[in-house]
Amino acid sequence: IFKPSRSRRLFYRQKKNELYYLISRYLSTGPCRKAAELLPRRLDWEGNEHPRSYEDLVAANRHVAPDHLLQICKQIGPILDREVPSGVPGVHSLLGAGKHSLLRTTKGELSTPFTLVCL
Repeated sequence: IFKPSRSRRLFYRQKKNELYYLISRYLSTGPCRKAAELLPRRLDWEGNEHPRSYEDLVAANRHVAPDHLLQICKQIGPILDREVPSGVPGVHSLLGAGKHSLLRTTKGELSTPFTLVCL
């Protein structure tokens, strides 16, 4: 059984935490404001988790607007099209499948670097 290295696990945990933050930041301005309160914990340099408030997280990331995740999503499709063209150029969906998937590769496979698990 493959077991990722400690540094790789910390890298993926950090990416998950960043994604959870972007999701909560996006939700903070819409009808799901309460969901924004479910925050990832802060990781220290040894990989230990610590609680923090939403306000602390926003203050530490002042450059992240509430629509930051939406802006990232808007840019992914055109960037990917330059490297791996989709079945229909210019048509981008976060929910696409096959040649229209944002996870497509030049080999026609789906790329899944890690899985997010909600507890």
